Formats: sequence, C-alpha cells, structure tokens
Amino acid sequence: MSHLSQFATALIASATILTIILATDLGRRRVTNMRMLRSVIAVAIIIGLFVHSFPTSGNAPSFQLIGLGVGVICGLIAGALLPAHRGGDGLIYTTGGFGYALVWIVLSSARVLFAYGAEHWFTEGLIRFSIENELSGPDVYANAFVFMSLAMVLTRTAVLVTKRRRLRQAPVDATGTEQPAAA
Repeated sequence: MSHLSQFATALIASATILTIILATDLGRRRVTNMRMLRSVIAVAIIIGLFVHSFPTSGNAPSFQLIGLGVGVICGLIAGALLPAHRGGDGLIYTTGGFGYALVWIVLSSARVLFAYGAEHWFTEGLIRFSIENELSGPDVYANAFVFMSLAMVLTRTAVLVTKRRRLRQAPVDATGTEQPAAA
C-alpha cells in the first residue's frame, strides 16, 4: 500500500474505521466483547497496512504522541455520547445517535481533508512547518492520524467496558430496572 498517496491512504483508513464504528454503534446495540473487539482489530489492521515507519528524529515522537492524546480526548467525547442501559432482557445496550455519529464523521472527514490539503493546498507551508518544527516527513503526519484513530477507538472501548461494568454492579431500583450508567 506504499504506492498510495497520503490522501488515498487517509481516505481508505478513515472510511474503513468510520464504517465499522457506525455499523457497530449506531442505534440500539448490545454491548458484547466481539462488538468492542471488532473495531480494535480493524484499527490494528489499518496500522499494519498503513504505518510503514516510525519517525523518531527531531520532534516526530512528540507529534505522534499529540495524535494519541487528541485521540484519547475524542474517544472520551464519543464515549460520553454513547449512553448505556440495561434492557428488559437483562442485557446491556448502548444507543448511538446523531451526536455520536457526528463526532466520528467530523474527525474522519478532518483527517481526509488534511491529507488532501497537504497534497494540494498547503504543501509548501506544511514542508516549511515540518522543517521549522523538526518533523521528519509525511509519515509523521500519517502516523499521528492513525495513532489518533487507534487511541480514539481504544478509549471509546474502555468507556464501554467501564459503562458495562457499572451497569452490571448497579443496584436494581423498585421497578426492577437499573439506572443508566454514568459517563
């Protein structure tokens, strides 16, 4: 896949992750281990396909860590927008709605738009920024976005695990139902 442009790489990676997340989280969905694992596996495959090097010179490691940090923050936001509850059947469900989908769509679109802009709109400015900030080439940007996706998915998964655990431990109220899990 190394013959693909940064834009094509971002488009394929972002579209794949977005499709899997929305397909597994939109609407009322049961919280299962496989549901949570599926998105993590998808991101791991994306990393295997699209991360070709790990730049370590200059400020590249710090920049890639920023991608991880942004992903954690966005994953927390997405997780907060995915309420969980115990259904009448005793199983735990989430309800992914418009706000949840919007977070994933906006971030996926931003990654693709940045990659397109890096190739067509602000190439010279990005090169200058990279030199001034000691960032070693386009891989550092691609990696930061892939690591951001990984962190976002892992954080969203951690939020789901936490909500599921809280609901399993929550006392049942007088009507026989449990209260929704706190974010």
